Amino acid sequence: MMPLMIGIAVYSLLVTILEKEIWKLSENSYVKNITIMHGLIGFVISLLLVFRTNTAYDRWWEGRKLWGALTNNSRNLAIILAAIIPENEKDQRLFFKKIIPAYAIALKNHLSHESTRLELFEDDDHLEKQIHYDKHVPNQVAALMIKHINSLYKEQKISGSQLNFLNNELQSFTDICGASERIKNTPIPFSYSVFLKKFIFMYVMTLPFGYVFSMSYWVIPVVVFVFYVLASLELIAEEIEDPFGDDSNDLPMGKMAHNIHKHISEIL
Repeated sequence: MMPLMIGIAVYSLLVTILEKEIWKLSENSYVKNITIMHGLIGFVISLLLVFRTNTAYDRWWEGRKLWGALTNNSRNLAIILAAIIPENEKDQRLFFKKIIPAYAIALKNHLSHESTRLELFEDDDHLEKQIHYDKHVPNQVAALMIKHINSLYKEQKISGSQLNFLNNELQSFTDICGASERIKNTPIPFSYSVFLKKFIFMYVMTLPFGYVFSMSYWVIPVVVFVFYVLASLELIAEEIEDPFGDDSNDLPMGKMAHNIHKHISEIL
């Protein structure tokens, strides 16, 4: 924002010089009306920015709650499977030890539009070949988990009630994926964001005309500061409205997926 702030400062300086030194205008009722108008418009802008920021933060916080739910559901599923699957069934435990964290990695790559392969499958060609990376990868990983659990039921290693319970746990994974996609694929309307940017720009550009006589050259830092506050709020909202990107303020999905991998390994 520094180049814009410097530009606003230069603009405010030019307006001040023109009105006070060249045109030599004096404060009158017209200028007072401009000041009143700016006070009213500033109140409207504050309301719009509050709504804009709250809406963006709600999207970010909902994304955080979804990934918190994914972490808890992954742990719960691993704890249940650890209790159901006997200790001597090492192959079964190893499968779920890989596939449960793989869902978090697949969802992270899916939401951030990354085409990287599932790191946990690099040492398992059998699982790697079952995933088609040109299709919806989280759905395929969930389907592998459900298919494997159903095979355990057919082999009578788990009961019908256990099957229903596990299917409900797996359904929560797909629900989290769908809710995350809703946030990702339904951004705040572009026209609203553009209108607010234009509103802020027009307000700041006319601000020196209303306050130059009462503040003289002090209007320059004041206008720059007002622009910084208003524009920063808009940029913050724009930054956090998509919580599944790669910006510094987005959700650390990679770290959360790594924690899921670590916890599932400890449980199974």
